[in-house]
Amino acid sequence: MNPPAPTLYNRRLVGWLSVGQLITWGSVFYAFALLMEPVERELGLSRAQSSLAFSLALLAEGALAWPVGRWIDRGHERAVMASGSLAIAAGLLLHSMVHSALGFYLAWTLLGAGLSATLYNPAFSIVTRRFPNDFRRAIITLTFLGGLASTVFIPLVAWLIAQLGWRHALWVLAAIHLLVCAPLHARVLRNAPPPAARTGKAAGAPPASHSASHYMRSAPFLFVGVFTVLLMAVTAALPPHMVSLLRGAGLVESWAIALPASIGLVQVLGRALLYFFEHHFDLHLANRLIPCLIPIGLLALLAGAAHPGTALLFVLFYGMGNGMLTIVKGTAIAQYVSREHVATLNGALGLPSAIARALAPLMLGMMWQPGAGYTPGLWVLLAASLVAVLALVAAQRWPRPASTAT
Repeated sequence: MNPPAPTLYNRRLVGWLSVGQLITWGSVFYAFALLMEPVERELGLSRAQSSLAFSLALLAEGALAWPVGRWIDRGHERAVMASGSLAIAAGLLLHSMVHSALGFYLAWTLLGAGLSATLYNPAFSIVTRRFPNDFRRAIITLTFLGGLASTVFIPLVAWLIAQLGWRHALWVLAAIHLLVCAPLHARVLRNAPPPAARTGKAAGAPPASHSASHYMRSAPFLFVGVFTVLLMAVTAALPPHMVSLLRGAGLVESWAIALPASIGLVQVLGRALLYFFEHHFDLHLANRLIPCLIPIGLLALLAGAAHPGTALLFVLFYGMGNGMLTIVKGTAIAQYVSREHVATLNGALGLPSAIARALAPLMLGMMWQPGAGYTPGLWVLLAASLVAVLALVAAQRWPRPASTAT
């Protein structure tokens, strides 16, 4: 029996999913940076204590990633994403009512659970299942709008907090998820492909030369793992602290808000440049150069965040690097370790990546000092990013089985 024909690419569905990505990234992930200081003042929390909430959200997201993927593979994508939006609405409402550190942590743990069902990973899985011949186009569209989340929502959330206070601002954000995202996911994700339509082993594909466990013990996998985990930590550490970092460096309030907001726009620019020009450069050279933009951006930040020109250089290098890094991380296993076991091997990096993302904001908050500010933590992030770049270079140059060569 022939397999069912792949679903034709649906621009409308991908467009509406992209709107959900824009709202979710902006109203939860990037909003934390603006909520952190007023919550600290009202609840009497230290910077390390407030950072723990964001870390708990990231940990909850990573811990639930595997069951969420299983549910999507079984055809429950509509229920997963709609329920995730409802969980986010509930988490934001709970956040608006907290009066203790425990309530704050519970609210962000619930928000992390909602994020596991609504951010890039589930959305990428859904468009891959629905459009196996056009999933790359769908993913690029999702990342374009998702990359604009900080540009749209950092100014919006800052305005809501200034006008309504942080508690009532959270009511507005919760209403957006309840009235926009949940109905959107429930409506556009009808008629999911059944589990039987999942792509299995292609007919005529050569047998795997080694088991997945063999590759997990290989040097290229370990190098790619170091690269992925360290850069996941670096890029997760900065967002919740960015506004406070720039304020502490002496930038005026308008710059402290505008610069983080512009990172999203620069990320989209980086993805657009990669999309249009990637066929004109050596793939492996590009994979080496793109991650280098992250430490260059951190060096600019260390050189003088108080000066708008230097801060703009940080936004340019870090934003473009972070925007294109998603593609490099997503393809490194297939290019340098194994194509036959790419899903299993990427899954094996899920838990360490989640732990790194969860701990990094907390560690950066703990390294903050009244006199030195974030400078000690930024040096640690710079060192970690340099090690990550070297690990990817090592993975590229290590001998690989002929079946995985590109």
